[in-house]
Amino acid sequence: MSEFSNALREGAARMGVELDALALERMEAFHRLLAEKNEHMNLTAVTQDAEALDRHYLDSLAVLKFGWLRGEERLADVGTGAGFPGMPLLIARPGLRLTFVDSLEKRLAFLREALERLGLQALCVHLRAEDFGRSPEHRQAYDLATARAVAPLPVLMEYLLPCLRLGGAALCWKGPGVEQERAEKAAALLGGGQVRLYPYEIPGRDWGHLLVRVEKRGKTPEKYPRKAGLPSKKPL
Repeated sequence: MSEFSNALREGAARMGVELDALALERMEAFHRLLAEKNEHMNLTAVTQDAEALDRHYLDSLAVLKFGWLRGEERLADVGTGAGFPGMPLLIARPGLRLTFVDSLEKRLAFLREALERLGLQALCVHLRAEDFGRSPEHRQAYDLATARAVAPLPVLMEYLLPCLRLGGAALCWKGPGVEQERAEKAAALLGGGQVRLYPYEIPGRDWGHLLVRVEKRGKTPEKYPRKAGLPSKKPL
């Protein structure tokens, strides 16, 4: 086992997440492909093994420690960028019915290549988050919707809640500053329940990270999400 895979296995285990040999192999293969493509595509600012392991892979996998993913849910990763948190979650739970959503086609082209190389399946959708939430095919269709390093929390509510079915949940990766991102009003307007914060730790790091979970309690009004660009300019 390589040094990267061994460190990933040990770090995940310390978080209460078990990764089998195939998952470790796929995770490293994805990381190598990302580093290779990043030389030409500017997909991520973090490519060094140790830093990427913590900031990209273990951070993405943190949601598994809470037991919110059985591994068969329909999940939309909105504003996925280079594939985080979606790709690590799919590798760890290949039964997920995952949809990658991004506004840049080049990122999705990279993810399609990665999926083919890894022997995994997912849908890649080239849309702005607002257009995705209005699409009849995707509106109120998902069990889970995720976002990591995408936008302030009130904006994320307008991106994520419209695509969730009743009883589904929005999951957002945030730092300690999230407590300043008041999202209760936005969540309530969009059919969301209570905004709940769940702290977690990355082994060996002193970062103060939190996962935000908001359940879908009511139907999102038809006027949301608003047209592309408006949620970020005028958050609810």
